[in-house]
Amino acid sequence: MSRLRAISILALVGSVGASANLLDSQYVLQRYALALVAASAPKVVVFSYTVSQVGPSNIEQHHRIYRSGLDVRDDTLSVDGITLLRKVVRISRHVDRYAIARFAPSTESYELLFLGTVKDGRHFDYVYEATPLNHSPGARIDRLTIDGSNFLPRAVHFLSGNEGVEGSGEVEFGPFGKYWMPVVAAATAQVGGKPARERITWSDYRFPQSLPPSTFQPPQPLPQATLPTI
Repeated sequence: MSRLRAISILALVGSVGASANLLDSQYVLQRYALALVAASAPKVVVFSYTVSQVGPSNIEQHHRIYRSGLDVRDDTLSVDGITLLRKVVRISRHVDRYAIARFAPSTESYELLFLGTVKDGRHFDYVYEATPLNHSPGARIDRLTIDGSNFLPRAVHFLSGNEGVEGSGEVEFGPFGKYWMPVVAAATAQVGGKPARERITWSDYRFPQSLPPSTFQPPQPLPQATLPTI
């Protein structure tokens, strides 16, 4: 057997092995729907994120978030690379818009058309075109990549548009402990005809059992200095 023919046979065997590892695209969607229902969101989480914006306004900020249910504390630690001597603290109550069950497209709300696979380490991820069943103005998801190992969203690509703003972006997710959390989001847009970019990076995830109630109490203002009477 010639060396060239041996290489050809080995290549064929390799491609057959790869194909054998692929799953039916409809089966992947069924597993995806079940995985979304089963996915748990942390009730308590602490993490850091960095946001960078370039365009009509330039921003570089580093934040630390404390969340317990709907209660959120947002500490701004640095701005434009400068550490704040006194961090800015904001207390609010709101849902986590990046939570998997909230952000990922459901099979009830979107038609998902299989486009192909991408190799991801030792497994394949499955890419789908997403079309909303009930289109409404604003942001919409147009592509979904499903992780082939746990059938949760690996990446969600979206389009957005409103008055004077047209853009697109993608949010990537990954494993942190037993949770599936956002890792990075990147978006580009035209704002009033001018280009703009934004990037958010999440890190330092921790999942404590609870947070003290004082976490969500606004900090006390510093006492005002008074001059002594002369």
